[in-house]
Order: sequence, then structure tokens, then C-alpha cells
Amino acid sequence: MARRSKSLPRRQRLIGLWLLLSGVSIFGGTVFALWLDGLAGLSGMARVWLWLGCLSGGGTIFLVGLLLERQLFTPLRHLQVQLARLVANPDARQDYPPEGWLKGLGPDLMRVREAWRADRERLATAHAEGALSATRVRQELETLLQVLDTPLLLCDHHRRLLLFNQAAETLFEGHPGLGLGKRLDALLPITSLEDALGELPDDGTPREILVPCDERWLHAVLRRVPHSHQETLLTLTDTTAAWSSEMGARAELAEMLPPLRRHSASLSSAADALVGVRTSSPTSELGQRLEAVIDEEGRALARQLEQMGKVMEDMHRQGERLVPLWSNDLWSSLAARHGRNGVRITPIGMPAWLKADAPALLALLDSLLPRLATHAGQGELEGEVCLGNRRVYLDLIWQGGVLGEPQLEAWRSERLDALPFAPRVGDVLRQHGSDAWSLADDDGHHARLRLPLPAADRVAPPRPRTPPRPEFHDFGIAEMPAPDAELAARPLRTLDVVAFDTETTGLELRRGDTVVSIGACRIVNARLLASDVFDLYVDPERPIPPASTAIHGITDDDVAGAPPLSVALPRFRDYIGEAVILAHNAAFDLLAIQPPGGGVEFDMPVLDTLLLSRALDESLDGHDLDSLADRYDLSFPPGTRHTALGDARVTAELWLSLLPRLEARGIETLEQALALQASAFDREDAFAS
Repeated sequence: MARRSKSLPRRQRLIGLWLLLSGVSIFGGTVFALWLDGLAGLSGMARVWLWLGCLSGGGTIFLVGLLLERQLFTPLRHLQVQLARLVANPDARQDYPPEGWLKGLGPDLMRVREAWRADRERLATAHAEGALSATRVRQELETLLQVLDTPLLLCDHHRRLLLFNQAAETLFEGHPGLGLGKRLDALLPITSLEDALGELPDDGTPREILVPCDERWLHAVLRRVPHSHQETLLTLTDTTAAWSSEMGARAELAEMLPPLRRHSASLSSAADALVGVRTSSPTSELGQRLEAVIDEEGRALARQLEQMGKVMEDMHRQGERLVPLWSNDLWSSLAARHGRNGVRITPIGMPAWLKADAPALLALLDSLLPRLATHAGQGELEGEVCLGNRRVYLDLIWQGGVLGEPQLEAWRSERLDALPFAPRVGDVLRQHGSDAWSLADDDGHHARLRLPLPAADRVAPPRPRTPPRPEFHDFGIAEMPAPDAELAARPLRTLDVVAFDTETTGLELRRGDTVVSIGACRIVNARLLASDVFDLYVDPERPIPPASTAIHGITDDDVAGAPPLSVALPRFRDYIGEAVILAHNAAFDLLAIQPPGGGVEFDMPVLDTLLLSRALDESLDGHDLDSLADRYDLSFPPGTRHTALGDARVTAELWLSLLPRLEARGIETLEQALALQASAFDREDAFAS
């Protein structure tokens, strides 16, 4: 994926010069020997000495060069590799002990290595002993934050996130603005928080505000952390359902009350007047008009009451307790409840999302399953979820006849004592806007009981439960330069860096090849965040050649249903945010994510580990990702080489290994690193991938 350099590196130039001088000397000596031999006409040993004398110069140059290469230059290159590895990681393995004429440095180098390790171990031990109590408190705090159900965010005075917990991760699942070091305004509309954040008292007194977030309303409680550097703690609650109820059905009810009062007052007045008219003149025209008014007002009142009843039913059905529920979780819960008493449910068909009050629905099904098992004469039932138009049909299937309406009616009137206030089954059905009926299957051998339930908007299955994030707080972010500080002058260790890689249908990006996968990970405060990743298949909208699949393993089936590049690029741009981007042989990957007409601009600074490595080690060969991973003792987990995320992770680790070597040369800011990188453009000679 890399281009040929315009010039050979120093080692190859030296070897070429050595071979050229040797060849010229040997050729010149041969010509000179032939001339002298013909001129002098020597024979025997004199002729042998003549040839040896003429060829000795070229042979000496060749032998001396060979000796220097084996005894000095190769050991020097190995020593350079080993020193680079030690600077990056003092615990790295030692593959190149000093050899040749440098062999005497072996004990000294080993002594330096062991002293370095010993100093680091003593420093680590002292740090561990001094911070033992703080570590225990931190671990307890982390555990508490992970199990706390209330979403928490902590930001510094620059509104960068220093901490969030797992509840916040769940609340903002999939949101590109959640991550350590990211700005709060990438997660929440800062205009809604601006005044509240600016007026928070330093004594920790809370301020409450309702914040819109996408299609949700969040109730935020803001507190300034006392005795801190202006850090702010936000606790969040999703109040979408309550707010919608307040602004929706409850508002409709409030609007209905005045007409109801008017109709009621009109009826009362007309009835009183009618009584007086009937007493004085039973057949008067006024009485007939009053009767018409009473009839009209009565009908209007009936319509209003019917409308109010529908609104109240909607409130009851769409209350806060109806939440998205994955059908496989429902079947698992039922199996755990009834597996011991002989009733077994086998899920069939495709799983789906539905909306339900899970405890109430489970209690309802608990009361139903024994009836169905008794009716079917067996404890084996099947469960299926069928998608309808805005409804989901929950079916329980058995072999036998349908369940009669009297049996269903008796079940509807049964009370569920396991629930508060012991509601009837019919009450729970009405809560879900549902009913129950039994029907026969087309095969004539099976029947089913059907419960229609509200459908949820979600389609994809729930994400697998992951272990708690290994990084959800970093208070050192508060000590970083302000986000609006000049980026070029930012120290390398304080940069927000996104390492990324792409896999493509081929290498001819200017001739139609395109992206099939984008992978990225984030570095904050010189720390690789293992779980803050971007990993996305991309539909190339063309077949993937088998030759490319053989390299990265991505097939047409893998990208079927994946978003096209026009959708994937904005997502990736949102993930990058304000970070600097990092890649290995960045020219190729930048071309991949900026196709003609792509519409997404990646105008942030770009760091390239290939060029930085060439600039640091001009005389060494091998600057492809595999060679550098071996040089710095980095490893690819099995199956991750030539995957976008796997290569991006190793690129990020490589950057962290290069950092101390850059700093040792006085390269400490982004501007200096970019200048060093630019100086290597004409010196790269290796193919990189």
C-alpha cells in the first residue's frame, strides 16, 4: 500500500557504493594485468604475482567491506533496534545481543538494562505502597459507579468528560459524543446548559434543568464539585415518558375539562328552565326548544366523555411501565420459572422486540401456562413472535384443539395476586391495549393462543453484555491544555488521537476500489482506551474480489446489509470529533475515506507512523507494520492482522512506543512531529501495509 521512495536508504547506498568500488577495482586490475602480461610476457610465479598484485586492490576493498558489514555495521544496526525497543519498553525481549566487534558491550548493555528495570521496579513498588489506600478507595468507587443505576457525567471547567459510569453508557448507547476527553456539547445541546453551568454555586448546591437529547427529554441535576478545579457533576434521568404524558394526554385532558363543564352547566340550566316551563305551560314551544338543547348538549357531553375515555386508555396503555422487551429474554424468563414444574416452552421463529410491562406480562403468562398445559394434556408448548402492522403477536402453540371462549373469559377475570393491588388478567391486557383469542393452525393439528402487544421501534438484537469498561475516568484530562489552545503547540502526550485503518476491495482506489471496513480506536492523555472503538463494515456496492478476501477475510456476505460509504463516513467523522488522526501509511487510508464526491471533509492534522519511523531510523530497513510490530515487541491478537480494527490498535500501540523516542530528540509538540514526518517523505524505501 505504499509507494516507492525516490532514493535508496543509507544502508543500500553504502552497499551499492562498496560493490561498485570493488567491481571497478577488480575490473581495472584485470585490464591492467592483461596489459602488463601482454607487454612483459611473464610466465610462472612471476605471472601469478603480477595478477595477484593487480587484483589485490579490488579484492581488499571487497573483503574489508564484507568484514565491516559483518563485524561492525550489522551489529550497529542490531544495537540500534535493541536500543529503540528498550526506549519504547524497558521490559521488551532482547533478540539482538551485541555481536561482532561490539560483543564486548554485551555485559555493559545488560547492566544498563537490568539497572533500568530495577529502578522502574523500585519506583513502581514505592508508588504502589504509597498509593495502596488510594487504590482501594478508587476500586471501590469504580465498583460503586458501575452498579449505580443513575447516569453520571463529570466534566472539567473546559466541559471535557473526566468520568462517566455504565448507566450513562447505556443511556447514550451508540452516541459518538460519549468518551473520555470529549466535549460535553458533543453529547448534549450546550445551549440548554450554558446558563445553568455558568451560574452554578461553588458550594455544591444543585441546579435542575430539562434538556432535549435527540428525541428524548433528560432531567439533569448539575452540581459544582466543592474544593475541585471547577469540575461539574451531572446526574441524568430519562423523563421522556413523563414529559410526553404531561405535554400529551394530560394536556388533552386539561383541554377537555372546560367543554365538559360548559356542557354540564348548559344541561343543568336547560333542565331547570324546562321544569319551570313544564309547570306553567306543558305544551309550549319554549319547552320543545329546551328539550332540543338538552338533547344536543347530552350528545355533545357523551362525545366528550367517549373521547376522554380513549385518551385515558391511551395513557394507561402507553404509560412509563411499557418498555422495550426482547422476546428471547421473555422466553428465557418463562423457562426459568416453569422449567421446574413440568411446563416447557420451545421458542420458534425469529425473535423480535415488543413493548410490555415485563413483571405484569410474566405474571399474566404464569397464570396462563398451567391452564394451557391442562387443556393440551401435555407440558410441551411452543412460543412464537409474529410481526404485524404496528403490533407484535405473541403466540403460544400446542397440539390439539382451540381454547374455548368460556375458558378464556374465566381466565380474564382471574386475579394476579403476585402483582400490586392484585389486578385481573383483563386489566393487564387492557394496560397493553391487548386481548386474547384462540385460533387453529392451518395444519389442522395445532392451535394457538394469541396476544397482540405494542411493537417497539428497535430491530437489531440487543448488544451482548460486555464487562465493565476498563476506562471510564481519567482525572488527568483536567490538567490538559484548554481545547481552544493552539493545536500545533500542544504537547504530543496531551493530544486526543484517533488511530484508524481501512480494508478495501483492492489497491486501485483511483480506479473504482473502495472501502469495505473502517476500524479505529482512541488515545487520550497518552493512554489507549481499549473499549472506545469504531468498527464498521461498509457495503462497497460491488463484489469483493477473491484476492482481496484472501487478505482481509471479508466476504460479500459479511457486508450484506452494512451501510454504504456515504452513510459510514459521517459516522466515522462524528467518532473522530476534534482529534488528530493517526494511520500507518496514511496516504492510502486518507484516499480511501475521501473518495470523489464523498461529501465528508477530514481536515484535521494527520500523523503517519511509517514516516515517523523512517525519520527516526533512516538507516534501518523494514518500516511496514509487521516489521515495526516486531521491532517494538508488539503483537497482533490471533485473527486480527489485516482487520481494520486490529491494525488500528497496533498502530496506536506503535505511536505510544514512538513517543519516548520522539521526546528524547526534543520532538515534543504536534508541530515538531509534523515537521519531522514531512522530512521523511523522500526517504521512504519500504513497502508498507
